[in-house]
Formats: sequence, structure tokens, C-alpha cells
Amino acid sequence: MGDETRLSLIIKLCDGQPHSISQLTQNSSLSRQAITKHLRVLENVGIVRGVRSGRESLFEFNPAPLEEMKHYLNQVSGQWEQALARLKSFVED
Repeated sequence: MGDETRLSLIIKLCDGQPHSISQLTQNSSLSRQAITKHLRVLENVGIVRGVRSGRESLFEFNPAPLEEMKHYLNQVSGQWEQALARLKSFVED
């Protein structure tokens, strides 16, 4: 996700429609092979699902892993807020 190309692919896939590699390559200076490589990385972490439709591979966005990460980060954030509140209370007393 830290890669600009992967982020742009996710943005394109967020419309809820499956897209072919040809569609995802449009308006890009990258080759189909480069786009495919990035899609495979996203697919390996579960953010993108690839499906075959005849001879064509279609890719769609899978938000579940990002929702899990959001939930985890919210928990960590809450723990930090509690720790900082305890520290503030300790320092002020």
C-alpha cells in the first residue's frame, strides 16, 4: 500500500466493479506486466481478488483486510490514549 502505483490501483478498484488488466493499464505509463506484478502483490495480502472470466483475469477490491487493520489500529490508539492519560495524571499529582 505504501507504493504509489498500488494505491492508485486500489483507488481504481474501489468503484465496486471488477476490472481487467487492460482497463487498469489505461492512462498509465506502466506496462501490463508491471500492473500485473503490483496486482499480484495486492492479491497476496488479500486486498485484491483475482477472478477468471474466460481468458481474461478480472480484479476486484476486497476491503476486509483493511477493515481488520483499521480495527487493530483503533485498539492500539485507545491503549496509547489510556497510557498517556495515566501519565498525565501521574505527572499532575
